[in-house]
Amino acid sequence: MGDTGQMAAHRRAVEQIKESYASIPGDSAPRLSKATTNLFRFRDPSGSGKAAKLSARDLDQVISVDPETRTAEVQGMTTYEDLVDATLPHGLMPYVVPQLKTITLGGAVTGLGIESTSFRDGLPHESVEELEILTGDGRIIVAREDNEHGDLFRSFPNSYGTLGYALRIRIKLKPVSPYVRLTHLPFTDAAKCLLAMQEICDSGEHDGEPVDFVDGVFFGPGELYITLGQFADRAPYVSDYTGMRIYYRSLQSRTRDWLTVRDYLWRWDTDWFWCSRAFGVQEPLVRSIMPRRWMRSDVYRRLVGFDRKHGLMARYDRWRGNPAQESVIQDVEVPIERGAEFLDFFHSEVGMTPVWMCPLKAAADWPLYPLEPGRLYLNFGFWGTVPLPRGQFDGYHNRLIEQAVHDLDGHKSLYSTSFYPREEFWRLYNGDAYWPVKRAYDPGGRLLDLYDKCVRGR
Repeated sequence: MGDTGQMAAHRRAVEQIKESYASIPGDSAPRLSKATTNLFRFRDPSGSGKAAKLSARDLDQVISVDPETRTAEVQGMTTYEDLVDATLPHGLMPYVVPQLKTITLGGAVTGLGIESTSFRDGLPHESVEELEILTGDGRIIVAREDNEHGDLFRSFPNSYGTLGYALRIRIKLKPVSPYVRLTHLPFTDAAKCLLAMQEICDSGEHDGEPVDFVDGVFFGPGELYITLGQFADRAPYVSDYTGMRIYYRSLQSRTRDWLTVRDYLWRWDTDWFWCSRAFGVQEPLVRSIMPRRWMRSDVYRRLVGFDRKHGLMARYDRWRGNPAQESVIQDVEVPIERGAEFLDFFHSEVGMTPVWMCPLKAAADWPLYPLEPGRLYLNFGFWGTVPLPRGQFDGYHNRLIEQAVHDLDGHKSLYSTSFYPREEFWRLYNGDAYWPVKRAYDPGGRLLDLYDKCVRGR
């Protein structure tokens, strides 16, 4: 189980959160207290009843890394930034490293994470061997696929803290090389681009060479790129996209690039993909004087939260006579053979660019996020605001997206706003599988259920 001192500290932290949970009044809904968040639910919680903060102090450490078994014992609130910093010195990394530094391991497992290894390695929870969970009824449960709590283990992904909280996670690791060689392939036709991506993912190679990473960007109907990454032991040079240069712009100007493996894993974090442009950070003058330590996703996320709380941009738009804006911040999965149809819809009805494209293939059937095992899906990520048509209200574009995704046999992640009617939600997210587990591990309903938390925003 790892170093005795670190594990002893973990046990003390477990007792602390268990006591904290027990001290919360029964009529209060627990809310996990975290230093950072990558959720985008900004609903008004008025009328949702009392809420109490659940202290998770001292549950944010890497307990141990075992190079022999290629596993790590990690506390649930540990960020992937800290986990990667602990594993890379051993020449190892998690099988899937979500693209933002402050995503926590527990958050990626109880929610969903994805990255450019997902075409082969699936989602983060698929490399988890064991979960230690504080359940809704206050128990500390160790859940594995093969023990008496296998139902909880399988239902934990996409449960978003409604079944319990991950306290400790044992995760498998994979070997890495020091560098990643990048190849950017340009396309002018979406159908041809996605067909090429499918062929690369199915074969695991390009031009006779193995491929370790695959993702892409849609800049518009006539400008798309697939980026392929290959581990390398040596590099003729390495690029740096943590200063003046902007990673996503490099796709448009070069076909070959090299990064250290760490810089590759965090290539999207410096500019929060491309969302830093909303704060002027991509302007050369602003960028030249902004400290590098501020150019990271969690800083931008706090700025968004501040704006939403105080309505600064909304007041500015009203003052300028601009149309009201709707936040469209979503990640969706569509079967890759339907991906060009989705891009046609999205460009016509929403019009936001760029759009991230990341292929994934689940290895097994996970009840609360029922992707077809072995089928290649394409994740589309889009994050920003778009003007509302005259006479339409907030949620207009997001509802269109929800309908289009499910018309195309896809699925939508729940980290942001959702608008499904209750019956449709439970049909799409497998209420038949969810409720027996919810009743077994949270019979008193101390934690919100998945619909109340992710749709009603309580």
